[in-house]
Amino acid sequence: MVTRSVEAEGVLARLPPLVMGGAGFSYQLNSNPESLPAVEIIKRGFDLGLRAIDTSPYYEPSEQIMGAALCHPDITSKYQRTDYILITKAGRITVDKFDYSPTWINQSIARSLHRFKTDYLDVVFCHDVEFVTFQEAIEAVGALFELSDRGVIRCVGISGYNIDFIIEVAQKVQIKYGRPLDVVQIWAQLTLQNTKLEQKGLSALQKAGVGAVFSSSPLGVGLLRNGGVPLGALGNWHPAPPELRMAAQRAAEFVETQGDVLSSVALRFAIAKALQNSHPGFTVSTIFGVSSISEVEQNVATARQVLKSKNADVDDPASKRSAFDQSHTLDDEAIKRDDRLYEGVKRILGSWLDFDLSTPHATTDSSEERGQASNGELSGPSHSITSRL
Repeated sequence: MVTRSVEAEGVLARLPPLVMGGAGFSYQLNSNPESLPAVEIIKRGFDLGLRAIDTSPYYEPSEQIMGAALCHPDITSKYQRTDYILITKAGRITVDKFDYSPTWINQSIARSLHRFKTDYLDVVFCHDVEFVTFQEAIEAVGALFELSDRGVIRCVGISGYNIDFIIEVAQKVQIKYGRPLDVVQIWAQLTLQNTKLEQKGLSALQKAGVGAVFSSSPLGVGLLRNGGVPLGALGNWHPAPPELRMAAQRAAEFVETQGDVLSSVALRFAIAKALQNSHPGFTVSTIFGVSSISEVEQNVATARQVLKSKNADVDDPASKRSAFDQSHTLDDEAIKRDDRLYEGVKRILGSWLDFDLSTPHATTDSSEERGQASNGELSGPSHSITSRL
């Protein structure tokens, strides 16, 4: 029997299938993120039914920008703090600097609370947990549990890419503290290119008592789209080797011959997989980036192609009911229509299916420190420190 706080259970019960990612408001992805219309972007997302936000202090200055936006009268006049779920992280400072000490975890959370002008955070993850030791990770989780006991945090979790490491941390946490992690976030492994999270992660995490999993980077950190991987201020940072990039481009061209676009097909696949693996007591949500109003609108339109709800007012912009909540189910007919596209893309990707994006390759400069980004979502480590695993 899993024991959680009433507050944690309350958050888990209302986790939506879709979450807005905040890394698009970072210097890593935008040379001038302060120029983005954050108030309008977030309000448009809220109006369309996206009522959860995921960010991190590592996505500098995302917390500051989003915090200021959430306090703007255009948003506060319509949405209260209890109308949305606020998710952030702690422990990762720069691309190669981590501090998982309880002292820093507490300082980081206090800073996040100040930036968001709130007295509680719904979810906090230890960020990219595989780059510290088991002992450091477990100690940091303990610090978050203490904050949870004080009501500062509702749900405690860890995030990263290395599924095996994350599972082991979850198991060790349950043994040490006699209570499970509430949530886990794993990036780019519930996608058209990689479904390892479904294959070996979800059942093990549930056995370890985890109540919800957030799947981020549904486009494989920008791989699954036409035109090649994104090139931003970080340069050619994407971890996919040239051969995989070329295969993804061929897949994009195939999808266009079928009258669709790969980014939309890939997002529909990720959302469908998440809901197919969700059930009462265990939720899988998809995080996608939002760095423009058009991106918000396109992602919502894509999601509505495969989701349907029992609620009558879900498509009413004037309604304060979240248009995307746990009442949503998959449109089976839409999924069947997409099956031929899914299979076509997989045939083209061939041996690159389930390729591990943390695997170094010869054409990548291993001395260059890079972050990961996709569809406005930054996550994960650079290859220059992957050797620490």
